[in-house]
Amino acid sequence: MKITLVKKILADGSPCAKCRDVQQKLEENDQLRFIDQTLIADVRDEQSPGMRIAREHKVERAPFFLVERDGRAPEIYTVYFKLVKEVLQEKIGETKQAS
Repeated sequence: MKITLVKKILADGSPCAKCRDVQQKLEENDQLRFIDQTLIADVRDEQSPGMRIAREHKVERAPFFLVERDGRAPEIYTVYFKLVKEVLQEKIGETKQAS
């Protein structure tokens, strides 16, 4: 499983507030270790990696998570708590079993 976090940079160059909040929650809950890649969707650059991924998957909200599992279509999560419930809890369980 690969999890990509896409965060937005606003036109004035600052990170979006919701992106900062989600980043903080991931850090506080020791969940950032489950994020394999972070991409930036810079609204000033339509070709930034995050903007390309957003267009490809028709996502207009940030932050969002792209979850790729072997043999399955990528899943998009625009709600942090839904990602935690449906994806990160599974990852936490896998980590505990490996210990």
